[in-house]
Amino acid sequence: MDIKIMVATHKAYKMPENRSLYVPVFVGSALRAVPSGVYQRDDEGSNISEKNPTFNELTALYWGWKNLKCDYIGLDHYRRYMTLSKSKDLLKVLNQEQLESLFQNTDIVLPTKRHYYIESNYSHYVHAHHAEPLEITKEIISEKYPEYMDSFELVMKRTSAHMFNMFIMKKTLSDAYCEWLFDILFELEQRIDTSEYDTYETRVFGFVSELLLDVWLDQQKLTYTEVAKVNLENEHWIRKIFSFLTRKFFNK
Repeated sequence: MDIKIMVATHKAYKMPENRSLYVPVFVGSALRAVPSGVYQRDDEGSNISEKNPTFNELTALYWGWKNLKCDYIGLDHYRRYMTLSKSKDLLKVLNQEQLESLFQNTDIVLPTKRHYYIESNYSHYVHAHHAEPLEITKEIISEKYPEYMDSFELVMKRTSAHMFNMFIMKKTLSDAYCEWLFDILFELEQRIDTSEYDTYETRVFGFVSELLLDVWLDQQKLTYTEVAKVNLENEHWIRKIFSFLTRKFFNK
């Protein structure tokens, strides 16, 4: 079972040692100097490397879609990994044996959902970001993929979601997902003006895509297994909660 898990990074960082399983991909390689070492550039072959400021880790996903040959493909982040352990240890990230066992009983491996509890996925998004891109995404799906509308509405009403664009699945499934996802995002790119967005909000296509994975999963009726997600760095939850409450109640 040939499995490749891309590790999206924008800076030099410690990486898993198993290079036959984990592929460090330096995102935005067309725009910045790539450190020497183990990194696969995302501007080789068919790519959207120059879109990294607005597409985030999706430039790695696109590169893998178009250029990697394997049975299964996945995406982690330089500081976020899927694991069967809760230890912040690169030696405990998913390994080949664990993955082969997991895929005996599931279509897709995902990190555990992020729960919002008092917010729906939709309300959380519009309190955190500009609402217009998500509204236009809904229009695009209704026009190009109307069979996905029930799933879109369902996911928007939920209070949890699989975030960070992290997954592992058969390459054939990932190819189908990417075909659908990037068709929507490239159309969205044509319909919105990000020239007045700040640096954070220009990452809009990465943000929107985080909610689209569950839309696709729901419509496709695929099985999935959740595993733990560990962050190698502190997540600053107090600051995040304060920022969220400020946006929600004071629109700042």
